[in-house]
Amino acid sequence: MNGSNREADESLGINRRLFLKSTGLWVLSHALGVHSLARPAKKPNIILIMADDVGREVVGCFGGSTYRTPNIDKLAKDGTRFQHVYSAPVCHPSRITLMTGRYPFRLGTPAWGSFPAHAEPQTMANELKRAGYATAVAGKWQLTLLGRDLNHPHRLGFDAYSLFGWHEGPRYWRPHIWQNGERREDVEDQYGPDIYAEFLLDFMKSHREKPFFLYFPMALCHDVSDDFKPVPPYGPKMDRYENYPEMVTQMDRVVGRIVDVVDSLGIAKETLILFTTDNGTASRTIVRHENGKFIKEENKSLFHGEEHLGGKGQFTDWGIRVPTIARWTGTIPPGGAIEDLIDFSDFLPTFNELAGLSEASFEMDGKSFAHLLLGEKRPSREWIFSQSGKQCCLRTRRWKLCRDGKLYDTEHDASEKKPFLPGDDSQDSLKARKRLSSLMRNLMEKPSASP
Repeated sequence: MNGSNREADESLGINRRLFLKSTGLWVLSHALGVHSLARPAKKPNIILIMADDVGREVVGCFGGSTYRTPNIDKLAKDGTRFQHVYSAPVCHPSRITLMTGRYPFRLGTPAWGSFPAHAEPQTMANELKRAGYATAVAGKWQLTLLGRDLNHPHRLGFDAYSLFGWHEGPRYWRPHIWQNGERREDVEDQYGPDIYAEFLLDFMKSHREKPFFLYFPMALCHDVSDDFKPVPPYGPKMDRYENYPEMVTQMDRVVGRIVDVVDSLGIAKETLILFTTDNGTASRTIVRHENGKFIKEENKSLFHGEEHLGGKGQFTDWGIRVPTIARWTGTIPPGGAIEDLIDFSDFLPTFNELAGLSEASFEMDGKSFAHLLLGEKRPSREWIFSQSGKQCCLRTRRWKLCRDGKLYDTEHDASEKKPFLPGDDSQDSLKARKRLSSLMRNLMEKPSASP
């Protein structure tokens, strides 16, 4: 209740004029996507769920209609959707940026499946441990080959882990799982995504008396790995791997399990749940292995009635603009949609602010969006940056400039089919090119990261 209402409520006598005035302001602020609930006194528990290879066109509440995602849609109904969150176009640089709050070039653009040793203390989990959080991770790691370095998740700040051996063995049926330094041997006919979820749920239940951070980089909806032998097994009573629609159903079910336990434990008001994805949908998914070859199917999805092929690996919005939802019962009003720009470097400084860390222990590129969760007015980003290898792009709400010189007016060319090339600019695009080129140059020439 705000100050006007408290004063008007003395002795149970409500001043009608003040009440109507304050109610009208609340309605207006809610319509504008701003809320005025008090900042929570306690550090929230944080659950970060990151699905794999899932674009906006897959999720119902973002406009997808090919698949059913009732649990994720309910999460959005009870919380808020972020309409403009940007990752890298592929998984590894997204995870580097998320974990460190810095763009990959800051860290020397780490090789695929690696993490720079000098940055190991400078991670999301280590920062939250500094703030008193218990930390756990389960699912897909991809920052090293775990069999060669079983202490790696601990050094990056996680008290406990249960992770499949990326490119060492299967992730779904008979999964190759390393758990706190040891290989699990009790998974013969178990489904990997449920094992990862159960590990995190058990950790949540046993650490509910202090703030906890759960990171769930899901195996779903990435297809099976195709570069180790023997090839991954089919599931019980199956003559193929799960196809993409089936994996979407499983993803939604597993997310529902996490949310249901938070609610059943009575900690929804103390817990921020953030759902996002690492990049857009893959264009194809492995469904069989026959005669020594992997057979793939195309992933085509309807988005607001239009068919789209998955855009993973591209710097189009189908590759880097990812569905993101936040639920924090009692703090985030239900049913909202936020249009502010956010990229993956912003998650770590956001969590730091919510955890009460006034200063980070290292410089970051990210900018906290905690104010968007708390309903506080504060300037947000004017642009986002996305990188994979030597390629990158910088995007404002209207314009996107890629390092190869292609410039897109995303307001009038949402599918990014008609790039402006250098020397072929309109008056508007030339102005945008100069501005974005300057921003990109200044960003990449800075000796270190800063918010």
